[in-house]
Amino acid sequence: MHQPSSGPLAGITVLDLSAYIAGPYGCSLLADQGARVIKIEPPAGDNLRKYPSTLASESRAFLGVNRSKQGVALDLKTPGGRDALLALVREADVLVHNFRPAVPARLGIAYEDLKAINPRLIYCNVTGYGSRGPLKDKAGYDQVLQTMTGMCAAQASAGGAPEILYGSVVDYYAAAMVAGGVSSALYERERTGLGQEVGVSLLRSALAMQSARLVWAASEPRALDRDMRSGGITGLHPTGEGYLYISANTPHFWKALCELTGLGELALDERFDSVRKRAENKDLLIPQLHQALQARSALGWEAHFGEAVPCAAARRVEDMFDFPQCQAEALVTDYQHPVVGSYRGFTRAVEFSRTPGPAPFAAPVFGADSDQVLAEYGFSAEQLAALRAQGAVL
Repeated sequence: MHQPSSGPLAGITVLDLSAYIAGPYGCSLLADQGARVIKIEPPAGDNLRKYPSTLASESRAFLGVNRSKQGVALDLKTPGGRDALLALVREADVLVHNFRPAVPARLGIAYEDLKAINPRLIYCNVTGYGSRGPLKDKAGYDQVLQTMTGMCAAQASAGGAPEILYGSVVDYYAAAMVAGGVSSALYERERTGLGQEVGVSLLRSALAMQSARLVWAASEPRALDRDMRSGGITGLHPTGEGYLYISANTPHFWKALCELTGLGELALDERFDSVRKRAENKDLLIPQLHQALQARSALGWEAHFGEAVPCAAARRVEDMFDFPQCQAEALVTDYQHPVVGSYRGFTRAVEFSRTPGPAPFAAPVFGADSDQVLAEYGFSAEQLAALRAQGAVL
């Protein structure tokens, strides 16, 4: 049986019908906060299970975005599979999916269908482009939206080709909006007793991430530099060994950088006494900085600068497993998986002092909890056997 938790969403049941990253990770964020999340996969499984991975038995990406869920496998294209889902929906609080807009109605699980049997249901649909407009039925993917919305163009060096931001940043930001939107709808339901539909799209996510640039005054031309590049010294720089990111835009940090690199005279030079001037005169400034940075490694400069200059040596994500700050914040924990075995992974994204929520656990094996979960919702052993024989439950 599922054990209740002490998290702020304790007592909430979430049905996760989504695949890939945005919807599933949004549901994991809800699980972190104590919600019971039941991941419902089709017969072929979540496509992320097939994502390229150096792990032999399971996709690393699937493990990373599906922590703390139970696993149920249903074929919603069969009457028995749909009936099993509806039995869960009747008592659920939240349902999340990332079907294209036309699919839920075809399966008989559109919001209006499910609202009729559970008016309190929070129904979150995660789409590529939203539920209206000429692109509503188009499949949306993280890097497609990055490219479409200008994110890749913004990463390009002067005159260079657009650059992808690896790490599925649009998906993960959308996941945060899933968790935030669902939580807000649950809060509103406490006042009204009614559920509602919550829409999250990758398009919204990609544009929300660029809110500081997506401002166009009536007096401005269409094409203009949209402010967000500090220029000058802000950025990655080569050192004696490795690369170092430096951000020293304020007068205080600029002065400290100059003094600690042995370039104190630059702090007194009027050609460099503002961010704008440092950007305009970067061809004079950067060679001197790069020469000075050759005296130490990136890690050496990071230690030398300490708190005086905002900076970071360029590391690999593997370095975070044993990074002292991550250990101090307990950001990585040990998991046990019935197929993969022991592994280490990220834990909670949000910290709550009074209601910390349950300890995270490993992503589910495909269909591992189908019988247990459906039995809790009233299905007898005979009914489950019949549904398995029909291919409705896996």
